[in-house]
Amino acid sequence: MASACIASAFIDIILTPGALVSGGDYDRADVNHGPRQGEFDMHQTNPRPRRWGVILAGGDGTRLLPLTRRITGDDRPKQFCSVVGRETLLEQTQRRISRLVPKQRTLLVMTRAHEAFYGADVEALLPSEVLIQPQNRGTAPAILCSLLRLREMDPSGIVAFFPSDHYFSDDEAFARHLESAYAAAAALPERVILLGVPPDGPEVEYGWIEPGMSTGKPMPGCVSPVKRFWEKPHQGLATSLMEQGCLWNSFIMVGHIGAFMATVRHALPAMFEAFESIQPSVLTPSEGIELNKLYPRITATCFSQDVLSVQPGALAVLCAAGLGWSDLGEPSRVISVLKRKGVATDWGLKAAAAS
Repeated sequence: MASACIASAFIDIILTPGALVSGGDYDRADVNHGPRQGEFDMHQTNPRPRRWGVILAGGDGTRLLPLTRRITGDDRPKQFCSVVGRETLLEQTQRRISRLVPKQRTLLVMTRAHEAFYGADVEALLPSEVLIQPQNRGTAPAILCSLLRLREMDPSGIVAFFPSDHYFSDDEAFARHLESAYAAAAALPERVILLGVPPDGPEVEYGWIEPGMSTGKPMPGCVSPVKRFWEKPHQGLATSLMEQGCLWNSFIMVGHIGAFMATVRHALPAMFEAFESIQPSVLTPSEGIELNKLYPRITATCFSQDVLSVQPGALAVLCAAGLGWSDLGEPSRVISVLKRKGVATDWGLKAAAAS
């Protein structure tokens, strides 16, 4: 494992904006001489938005700890566990999105407290490919912090946010729907596109998306405006939402960087201003210092509940059928996935008996 100083080194080192080369991939830039011949500074306006991906891997996975302790013997969050298959959930996520987004434009968001479980994984990454949060303050700060970094590097880009600890049984369907979501985001630059999953039960621990009718600009493909966002409804409401054709929120979101920034600014103005105050430090040696000062003052905030649910008009939803999706948030969901895959494990049998 990496030493304790590696995580902070990634954030304290000068994170040099790369340069765009033919084919659309970023390389490490020459900080003293600027873009090399045949390249241009990524701060310049590009009429063809580039794709970015952010993997959110900073959560603590507390709900699944009883099971992950059986698997690993320690308290590592589930994204660092081989829960379904030989790869960890984070490794599966990285492999799944590597066909959609170049590695150079994929940002991995971690939390410093988990360094013992990810140190070796980030050693091979460029500093611009990893963001270490000083503390876990929920999904909203993690997303906003990553948006500051992306806005500095490519303000006109389109970004997708991916949880690092979810399961998908069909990677081909996943890729097809993500291609459609990136295309929808390009066509609807003012909207954040959510991947909605057709439900197979009245789940009360998921967010639900109620699609609406389009009354303005036509929307592409299977994309609809969002009438309302319901976060963790009670059982009766979840049953009603399912009967009405509402969708589960997979927490995969795609949109222009500016669209995400606008949604956060509207929903969480105080937090937005707090992060904006450290913008001059982004991609400089003082970035880590400023984040260390800022994070203890931030209230833990959920992006679904505190951002998405309060402004459905800024959202659109793409119906993504056939994913075989689960957030693996509880031991019973893990056991259900393993049963569908025909996989039996000692820890799985013990967990099933305990539940």
